[in-house]
Amino acid sequence: MVFYYCSAQLETNLFPTTGGKPDAPPSPTPTGGYDVSPEQLASITRERDLIAFQKSGGVESLAEKLKTNPDKGIHEDESNILERKNVFGSNTYPRRKGNSFWRFLYDGCGDTTLIILMVAAAALLALGIITEGIKGWYAGGSIALGVIFVMVFKAMHEYKSSLKFQNLNEEKQKIQCQVVRGGRRMIISIFDIVVGDVISLMIGDQVPADGVFISGHSLSIYESSMTGESKIVNKDHESPFLMAGCKVADGWGTMMVTSVGMNTEWGLLMANISNNDNDEETPLQVRLSGVAMFIGKIGLLVAASVLVILLIRFFTGYTEDDEGKVEFIAGKTSVKDAMDGVIKIFTVAVAIVYVAVPEGLPLVVTSTLAYSMRKMMSDKALIRRLSACEMMGSATTICSDKTGTLTLNLMTVFEAHICGKKIDPPNDTSALPPKIVSLLVESVAHNTTGSVFLPEGGQEVEVSGSPTEKAILEWGVKLGMNFDVVRSESSVIHAFPFNSEKKQSGVAVNRPDSEVHVHWKGAAEIVLAACSRYMDIDEHLVPMDSGKLEYFKKAIEDMAAEGLRCLAFAYKPCAQETVPTDEDDLATWALPDDDLVLLAIVGLKDPCRPGVKDAVQLCIQAGVKVRMVTGKSFRAMSEDRRLEVAEKISVMGRSSPNDKLLLVQALRKRGHVVAVTGDGTNDAPALHEADIGLAMGIQGTEVAKESSDIIILDDNFASIVKVVRWGRSVYANIQKFIQFQLTVNVVALVINVVAAVSSGDVPLNAVQLLWVNLIMDTLGALALATEPPTDHLMNRIPLGRREPLITNIMWRNLFIQAAYQVLVLLVLNFRGIQILRLHHNSQQHAKKLKNTLVFNAFIFAQIFNEFNARKPDEINIFKGITKNRLFMGIVSLTIALQVTIIMFLGKFTATVRLSWQLWLVSIAIGFISWPIAVIGKFVTPSVNILSIYSHHVTPSVNILSIYSHHVHRNVEKKVEMRMMSEC
Repeated sequence: MVFYYCSAQLETNLFPTTGGKPDAPPSPTPTGGYDVSPEQLASITRERDLIAFQKSGGVESLAEKLKTNPDKGIHEDESNILERKNVFGSNTYPRRKGNSFWRFLYDGCGDTTLIILMVAAAALLALGIITEGIKGWYAGGSIALGVIFVMVFKAMHEYKSSLKFQNLNEEKQKIQCQVVRGGRRMIISIFDIVVGDVISLMIGDQVPADGVFISGHSLSIYESSMTGESKIVNKDHESPFLMAGCKVADGWGTMMVTSVGMNTEWGLLMANISNNDNDEETPLQVRLSGVAMFIGKIGLLVAASVLVILLIRFFTGYTEDDEGKVEFIAGKTSVKDAMDGVIKIFTVAVAIVYVAVPEGLPLVVTSTLAYSMRKMMSDKALIRRLSACEMMGSATTICSDKTGTLTLNLMTVFEAHICGKKIDPPNDTSALPPKIVSLLVESVAHNTTGSVFLPEGGQEVEVSGSPTEKAILEWGVKLGMNFDVVRSESSVIHAFPFNSEKKQSGVAVNRPDSEVHVHWKGAAEIVLAACSRYMDIDEHLVPMDSGKLEYFKKAIEDMAAEGLRCLAFAYKPCAQETVPTDEDDLATWALPDDDLVLLAIVGLKDPCRPGVKDAVQLCIQAGVKVRMVTGKSFRAMSEDRRLEVAEKISVMGRSSPNDKLLLVQALRKRGHVVAVTGDGTNDAPALHEADIGLAMGIQGTEVAKESSDIIILDDNFASIVKVVRWGRSVYANIQKFIQFQLTVNVVALVINVVAAVSSGDVPLNAVQLLWVNLIMDTLGALALATEPPTDHLMNRIPLGRREPLITNIMWRNLFIQAAYQVLVLLVLNFRGIQILRLHHNSQQHAKKLKNTLVFNAFIFAQIFNEFNARKPDEINIFKGITKNRLFMGIVSLTIALQVTIIMFLGKFTATVRLSWQLWLVSIAIGFISWPIAVIGKFVTPSVNILSIYSHHVTPSVNILSIYSHHVHRNVEKKVEMRMMSEC
């Protein structure tokens, strides 16, 4: 906040006097040819001095000083925009950098186990140099180098993951907004906004910069994010100051930007907030941390047992060195030799703990999420909360909107019923009387949040707004509407913005002839119910008799059955004396919404998105039920009835946001993992309540996006299905790694414990165990965490909430591989010299050859088993392997490093070079794990997974029959069935 107070000392008020206050000191000299400085502009929002602002000329005077136009905005040429950024600053703020590589390395140094190993290495290093001179550094130095290598490698891995998360966090900040430049409305990033821009604000938008109100109706702002007060503040000419970072609660309007970036309170606040969303611990990470702690305790118990056994054997004279000599003889062995032996035993015990503690389990979640989130971005899905990644794989039902998600959101007016008859084509003005065309044009031009821009040079008209607004405005243009002329001839004196509960919007228009027309536009059946008359072809107002009412209702039903979205237009002329003249009364005036005159009922066509049918079918195949929420009134039912009906609902037409919320709550109580889509501000409760909230990136408001877990950037249902695939892939990859790591853990612990108990020696020393840990935790996590999703994942049932982390299939694979490896390696450890006929070597060399072979065979067994872990339940473990280059790269790197260790780093790892025959033995031992894995997959786990799968899938397949049954019950459901068939 230092910047704020420093600038505050320099700033002076924009205004010469401030209502009774002493004159302000001279203003800083404006720059760039503008009559106002950044410090003066910053004071506007900060001081909120309305009297002084109005005395200085208000918005019009400020617009002149900023060389902008309240209606058309600034000129859109690049030089003008660049100049404004140079003078007033850009709408950005400095962001805190993430942790550096050195920070991760420093944090890694705090690992207790590694600290103990380093202390032991230092002790061995000192003893070695004291007893053997400079040559004695190998034992302690090799452990120290091994620890350093592991720490550096893990720090690099964590640092790269953090960079990926930082990039994703930056994507979350990219908010779009509508600006008017040169009279043209366009969508730009909030970071491209400059001082003087005219911003269009609608429900759910975020105020992108500090500014002042220009015009609008019922504009209400949530200012709690900046002021801490939860009340909603109405914005108009009496309260014109808007602050960046606040949300639009209701209404619509335009504002002029006065301050951006670090000249706003929001910018100063955001600069001091660290966006480290990757610090969030997901539910799976919590579960894995518990598993790691449990396994770590077992490992600690085993290591303690090994330590005690080895110490007892050492001090009782049962431990021999490589030459077969007893290492400790009471009264004869020197203290230095005894200390050396004890430290080596202690180091092995600590290394066993280090291998046993699977700290790679939580790490693999981070790796998988970082990789998957980056890939999901390319599949048009932005992850806002990490837990949504893994939770999406467990989704059992998706409640999806129809418009824009299952359809293209490219609406056109396809059918129109005017003057009591169908007009074909819907813009045929020759079949309509002039008065009704005039009234429709007036309604379309004023009762809208969109705009029409006519470029110079006779270019094609540009229409902006929501898809519905664009369709209506384009229809109006075809009816002969000149948008700017119509809006200049009459003015809106009051407006009722679109409301998702009422499903309609209204405006009161003051015409040139002093008449006031109230125009309504909204859901056809709602507007029609408020109409008592309609205008016929002779421009007469005709009472709405039962026959005509049935005609219009049937027209709505028929259009709905064709998959069209039905809207109605109506108006009511009002006498001037019935309209409030006082501004305060006018602001609270309830627009008359009864006894209306019906002008038109239109049907908007929105084509189905290509690929939606396949995407929905894929969900059905995967056991995920898709429910289209576009509802019957769900609210009127009792809670018990809702719970009963929720399971059967496939389509809910004309639903309110509250209906959607109640459906989500009912489904969750039924045990479903629910994903729900939403784009409006009122969808926020349902998005927040669902297990996974999916906001639409194009049509979604900022309020909806902030309440969501995932943003679908292209508003496409097919992208949601891709997220399901990735979610299942995250969970599957983590399970693959768990199976792989636990196998390594079990084998390493068992062979070292058995060897220690039976012979007082361990085949895998501390440095070798560090290398094993690196393969297991870091390289293994990288290799298995980056497996791309496959179609096989979509043939499984959803995991649900209570699926065990380690399945029966995983236990089967783990025990088969662990049993094979333990058996072979123990045989090699105890009978390797005899089996391999190494007697011709010296006893010391033969023992080293045997131990090296055990170590080498153990590593190759893990390398080959890594392939098995890719496909826990499939025979073909090589399927799709060429698509994962990282996996192949890591396997190749592991092999290369293992060859380097055996052939060139023997002094560090206490190994010797192996002959080509022994290399073949090592590879053969690893290779045999492949056919053993294939045979093992024919062994059925104790619980019949296939029967569970069949049991769960059958109801999902029956979705089609349920869907068909419900669709034919009413017209609303015919709509969706037709849409699905068209897709």
